Amino acid sequence: MPYQFDSLPSRRIPYTTNKWSLYPKDVIPMWIADMDIPTAPQIIAALRKQVEQGVLGYELLSKHLLETITARMKKLYGWEVDPQSIVYTAGVSNGYNIAARVLCSSERGYLIQTPVYNEFHETHEKTGLPQLVSPLVMRTEGRRIRYEVDFDDFRIQTQKAAMFLLCHPHNPVGHIFNEAELRRMAEICLENNVTIVADQIHGELLLGDAKFTPLAILSPEIEKQTITLISASKAFNVPGLSCAFAIIPNVDLRKRFFDTANGMSFEISSTGLTAAYVAYAGRADAWLRALRRHLTDNRDYLLKFVDENLPGIRITRPDATYLAWLDCSELNLKPTPQQFFHKQAGVVFSAGEKFGKEAGSFVRLNFGTSRSILVKGLKRMRKALASE
Repeated sequence: MPYQFDSLPSRRIPYTTNKWSLYPKDVIPMWIADMDIPTAPQIIAALRKQVEQGVLGYELLSKHLLETITARMKKLYGWEVDPQSIVYTAGVSNGYNIAARVLCSSERGYLIQTPVYNEFHETHEKTGLPQLVSPLVMRTEGRRIRYEVDFDDFRIQTQKAAMFLLCHPHNPVGHIFNEAELRRMAEICLENNVTIVADQIHGELLLGDAKFTPLAILSPEIEKQTITLISASKAFNVPGLSCAFAIIPNVDLRKRFFDTANGMSFEISSTGLTAAYVAYAGRADAWLRALRRHLTDNRDYLLKFVDENLPGIRITRPDATYLAWLDCSELNLKPTPQQFFHKQAGVVFSAGEKFGKEAGSFVRLNFGTSRSILVKGLKRMRKALASE
């Protein structure tokens, strides 16, 4: 069945505020990490059936859904997950904020690698726990930028941490850590008794021929000291349904996680469970493969356009996600690149400083949209820079 990703519905809904309705009609929003692309028709059909039966009551994980999730992990990664090791959460960010409360203290905080997803920074504000930072090292190769782990600094920071919050695949730089990088980070964490919380929300949004390895499968010792957070929300574009899962093989850690979460009266969306089941049962995999091809084509178009039309801008080549990381430091755009493109081009990106204090000259661009919207936004950028 062919899938089309260039015919998009209007998202300017009067009774909600979202990425499109937040700004005037002449502004193109390419910021927050949800796609303009409608979700898989298989999920839409299941949700329609659920709504039409007339009751949207409280629901919890069924044995069938747990077994479906474990089958997905085995199919994708050869990972044998005990269904009893899975705990639900209202979202991945909800999961790592719970984990921080379980693991950290005023003496030993949580470690992040900047630039990184803005809500990783907000965990400090939401929990009051200390945040430790081990910046990734940026490398430049012509108009491309890529990032590496500074293992010496990482080792120093883990000595003061109780939890390492890993973003993998990485948002915003789109990097998939290879097995050697993952193993070395994990071994350093184990040496310092640091629990790893792996945000794997973009794990199925792979571009081109990229491969993904969950950190927890590297060894039984690493698995025991890792909480893996997964969700269908990004790959299948259902983030508003508030449904995610924490895979916690360590029995004691799992009990502490659940007890802490239960004390917060956390609940899960019944429609989110339906979407998760359809996604993890593989019913929408053909759609997902087509989506990956579309996003890969968008990424490649974006890279070519930047190289040929936006002098002074360097960009990552993401292996996963639908997010690109643009370095505008050579252009000295005022007052910031994000504000410049908003005012001068009518295009809104995520501001770089939200991902780390060193990233003020960057913007994050969401190319999870139609080709026509992507082209329109890029042409606006070119025109704004030409008039500088």
